[in-house]
Amino acid sequence: MHIIKNGSQSSSKGASEYFTGTVRLDQPFEQISPASLRGAFVTFEPGARTAWHTHPLGQTLIVTAGCGWVQLEGKPVQEILPGDIVIIAANERHWHGATPTTSLTHIALQEAVNGKVVEWMEHVTDEEYIK
Repeated sequence: MHIIKNGSQSSSKGASEYFTGTVRLDQPFEQISPASLRGAFVTFEPGARTAWHTHPLGQTLIVTAGCGWVQLEGKPVQEILPGDIVIIAANERHWHGATPTTSLTHIALQEAVNGKVVEWMEHVTDEEYIK
């Protein structure tokens, strides 16, 4: 067993290559091989969002605070609220983030394949975001 104490790891800013707006990442763990689960607490300020992306084995989002949006390519934007769990299948192209007026925090869980958990793509445009 390994306990990672709250506050023992620094937060980081979401990289502008992968996020629009202000995003804070707290990445408390990566499992030791052969396990491949990775997790992060992600906080999006109003209007902030991910770029389009996929995950080789899918992703689970657990909404803990605020109000946000998630969208699969070609599908309508869905509102997500605290307590909601979003299950995104392997290789589904999607984005997620805060609404224009409300922040969002979620726990993001995904598994790695050959060390890779995500395939980043282009940014979500303002037109796509406000649909």
